[in-house]
Formats: sequence, C-alpha cells, structure tokens
Amino acid sequence: MDILLLILSLVCLLVGLAGSVLPLPGPPLSFVGLIVLHYSKFAHFSENTFIAFGLATLAVTVLDYYVPIWGTKKFGGTKAGVRGSTAGMLIGLFTGPWGIFIGAFLGALLGEMIWGDRPNALKAAIGSFAGFAAGIAMKLTLCLFMLYYAAREIFSYFQ
Repeated sequence: MDILLLILSLVCLLVGLAGSVLPLPGPPLSFVGLIVLHYSKFAHFSENTFIAFGLATLAVTVLDYYVPIWGTKKFGGTKAGVRGSTAGMLIGLFTGPWGIFIGAFLGALLGEMIWGDRPNALKAAIGSFAGFAAGIAMKLTLCLFMLYYAAREIFSYFQ
C-alpha cells in the first residue's frame, strides 16, 4: 500500500509541476501529492509544513487568476486582451514548447486590436504577458518547493 501511495504522490507532484505551465491546477495537485506522501511510510511532514504549504497554495491559486488581469489593466488593457491571452495560450499549447508564451502574447495583442483599445494594444499585450509570466513563476516556485520537501523526505527515509 505504501508503494502505491508513493507512486500516486509522485504522479501528483510531477503533474502539479507540469501544471505550473500548462492550464492544470498545479499547486493544488502538488499539495495533494504532499498529503498522500504523508500517509505513506516514506515521509512525515509537520503540521506547520502543511499549514504553510496549504496557505501558500491557496494564495498562489487565487493570485493566479488576478495577476494576469492586474497586469493587463495596469498596462491599459481591457477584457478583450485577457480573453485573447487565454485563447492564445490554449492554442499555443499545441504548437511547441514556446507556443504557450508566444500564444499568450499574440492572443492579448490580437484581442486588443480586434475588440479592445487599438492604440494601447501592444502595451496591453505586454502587460497581459507580464501578468501571465508572473503567475507561472509563482506556481512554478511553489511546486518546486513542494517537490523539494517531498524528495528530501523520501531520500532521508532510504538513508
């Protein structure tokens, strides 16, 4: 049973890490991975660790929705830029490793040029991309910390 929990935990942690860049719930999946690992014999996390990672997961998940909107609005964008950025990111998923980033930028630019504020389209696209990149950086950092804590516990069990 412990081996199954270990495998499930590692799958959640790694899919959560991928979800930092892909449109998946990365930090919540990684947090579930920590919880599952805790119930195996391979790791034991303190209550404070769970509280800290739980609050960080909640904060990053909420901020991930607001940071791109904030970035777009801060740079003069409209909802069209945010929607275009999201659509471009989803289309970019199928075009290669850099497609998600290029798609987010081009989607925001096209969204602003077609339905939004044309004179500020480039500026809004930059803001949308900056917010998108900041959201990815937050999620990636948190997921890497959780993966580090899990790996540290697993390796200390085998030593």
